[in-house]
Amino acid sequence: MTGESTSLPSLITMRAEWGHFLGFLKRPSLPDNQASDLREGARAVSRILALDLIAMGMLLAIAGAVMASGIEIPETALAGMEITPGIIFAVIVVAPISEEILFRSWLSGRPRYLIAFPILLVAGLIAVMLAANNTGESAEISVGFAIIVGALLSLIMFGVLWRRPPMRWFRTLFPVMFWLSTIAFACIHLANFSEGNWMTLLPLVLPQFILGALLGYLRVNYGLWTAIALHMIHNGLIIALVLGASAAGAS
Repeated sequence: MTGESTSLPSLITMRAEWGHFLGFLKRPSLPDNQASDLREGARAVSRILALDLIAMGMLLAIAGAVMASGIEIPETALAGMEITPGIIFAVIVVAPISEEILFRSWLSGRPRYLIAFPILLVAGLIAVMLAANNTGESAEISVGFAIIVGALLSLIMFGVLWRRPPMRWFRTLFPVMFWLSTIAFACIHLANFSEGNWMTLLPLVLPQFILGALLGYLRVNYGLWTAIALHMIHNGLIIALVLGASAAGAS
């Protein structure tokens, strides 16, 4: 595997975008420059969304056939849960933003992400430990202080390193980093299931594995915002399906 850099071509059709995505999967590499035009990024999101919808449709058809054959599929965390406005906001807004920052913000290989993100992560871990070891007002002050300091340090480093290009060692290791990010994103969703062992549950996170690959492609070629946008739309569609199924079952 080599992490050679490439230039993002001007992709004027959906077919060209899909072809570029498949080529990216065969040889993941960081482009020399991300597309900076918002309209170009929005078009890329719509094209990759179409691919996501096709994949979702195929996987739903397979799941339906499996269930029709009498095989029981473990329920997800959303099954039987009351879908409140808070749940909808968490799934459509909070989860995409936090998961993209965690799993793909650093995939650009730029120092501003590779240094600022760990600072924020360490601050979060310190805040969790402080919350566990303190109570009352002292806990609130300690946790708040840790979060504020971590956020400020991250912002400072982000600004100082803003123009730095991707690190050479990261370019070399990018294929490994890309697939590790994609696999980790899929595996974290094993927590959505409360029954079964992880070996039998692995096929059930194939949708997240496919989504992770799509999001990773968008992130490195068009920017973090495009990955967040597609993730939000994807989760919104899932919530719509769940609500639709619940309404159909109640009628």
